[in-house]
Amino acid sequence: MTQKIIYVLLTLVSVISYGQVQFTMKSDKTDYNGKEIVNLTIVLELNGDLIQQSKLQLPDLSKFNMIGNGSFSQAVRDPETNTAVDQYVTRIALEPKQKGKIKVGSVLVTINNKIYKTEPFDIFIKDIEKKPLANVANDVYLNMEIEDREVYQDQPTIAVLRVYSRSIDNLRKVKNIKLPEQENINVHPVNFKRSEIDPSGYANMASQVLAVFMVFPNEAGYVEVPAVSASVNSFSVKNKIASNKVKLNVKKLPEGSPESFKNAVGNFKVDVFHSSKDKVEAKKPVNVTVKVSGEGNLADMSLPKIEESPDYDVFAPRITSHVSAGISGMKGEILAKYILIPKKAGDLIVKTEPFAFFNPAEKEYVNLGQEKLDLTAFSHDEVLEARSTVEKVNDYTNTLLETVDSPVLKTTSFKVKEKSKFNWNVLFINIAILFGLFVAYMVFKYWQKNRNMIKEKPTPKPLGSVAETEREIRESLKTDITDYFAYLENIKTSGDYPKFFETFEEMDLEVRKQYFQSSKEDFKQFLERHNGSSVAENYQELLHKVQMEKYSPLTSEDSLNDLLTDIVKLYSVISK
Repeated sequence: MTQKIIYVLLTLVSVISYGQVQFTMKSDKTDYNGKEIVNLTIVLELNGDLIQQSKLQLPDLSKFNMIGNGSFSQAVRDPETNTAVDQYVTRIALEPKQKGKIKVGSVLVTINNKIYKTEPFDIFIKDIEKKPLANVANDVYLNMEIEDREVYQDQPTIAVLRVYSRSIDNLRKVKNIKLPEQENINVHPVNFKRSEIDPSGYANMASQVLAVFMVFPNEAGYVEVPAVSASVNSFSVKNKIASNKVKLNVKKLPEGSPESFKNAVGNFKVDVFHSSKDKVEAKKPVNVTVKVSGEGNLADMSLPKIEESPDYDVFAPRITSHVSAGISGMKGEILAKYILIPKKAGDLIVKTEPFAFFNPAEKEYVNLGQEKLDLTAFSHDEVLEARSTVEKVNDYTNTLLETVDSPVLKTTSFKVKEKSKFNWNVLFINIAILFGLFVAYMVFKYWQKNRNMIKEKPTPKPLGSVAETEREIRESLKTDITDYFAYLENIKTSGDYPKFFETFEEMDLEVRKQYFQSSKEDFKQFLERHNGSSVAENYQELLHKVQMEKYSPLTSEDSLNDLLTDIVKLYSVISK
């Protein structure tokens, strides 16, 4: 009997000693001067078949500046049990931002699907020297660079916007770039794609290209390009900065321009065409397109119009533009789609206005003259006679069915359409209707069968107190908060920061529903009544941190790591 008891005790001791976790965090001392560095040492010891499933989740260290951190692992032997232990040591150096008593929270880690945490402790900081906040805008400079500052009127020149700063981090804070606007220039963006950061720019400052755009001066003389503005977003303020101004020497176009020249500068081509293959019928609308293609001030120049004529009526065009940035201007094509109505049958000529442009590469004017389009308008009878026998029969049948209705059926729905094809949509709609009728029939049979069944009336469950009923409902609505913790960890690792905050709002809403609280303010009062004022204050402070991090222009994985630690710590207490 004694041997059996000893065997049972040894078995229990081996089970208890198998898979032990020791998790501690401590500082090198408790009292610090204002200029001393706070050194934290985190030790994790794993004894047995244990798997670390998450990284160390640090507490809120917003009251410190992190100077540095490092970690190492080693295998040591426990002198008491004489077993090998895996030891992971992490050291963090912090610079305090404020004086007084500061609470250092718990570090969290997940091992074998169980969360372990260190004990929080307090440290005391004596008087600390406050450093004045630096104005980020004073360290960020915009520079507008225009290499070719001598151009002809309406000839483009390329402008490059570049930002300079001694801190590479400040380059990412430049937002909301606004290009210059002025009556004597036309500005068209080329791209807002940021270039790679050059760490060794002008005066040992890092630089980056923010935007490239084209400037078209539309008057001769000295033209000043206004400054480009932008904003520098920091955590507390939003500052505006502006670039330098650039003066252009705009040369007047040479004399001797043709009468048809207006303001087209570049290299262009004009075409006029009628795209439809149908015969043109007198007194019926006809679509005629004037296309101007090439490269230059294509987006701002005056397009050649269709001249008026006693042979037809012409209406205002619809303009379609397909333009992009090129090497020496905006390139592509602009289509002016006109509607013409021939007044009579016979031959007619559609003419455009004379068009000329100045070619800055050749430094000469090019007169393209007028573009012409020959059309032949037919009378209605001639159009009918030109139709084939089948087309005539179809037209006659359609006219008959449109004008004569049967007393039984409305025969206009049976019009014979020319060149018609099999309508698959009608077939699919009929199949869907038949399927719907079949489903409705099966639902009706099922309802009829259940109606004939005799149902036993269930015995009513005895009602408890209001508190018991509320507890049962809360248990039925209770959310598995650990699933949200794991999901937030995965989102943080993947770098999908907007999804992280969206999931947190969803988790917070589910937890509030669990306690029948609709708003965050009501939930705070609920926590103050049931969990104490400290938990309610921590909840309010956590919501503030989430909002600050959500709308921060610079979000990092380390900051989200600290935020997730606070979320796990607080909601684990609330959901107990």
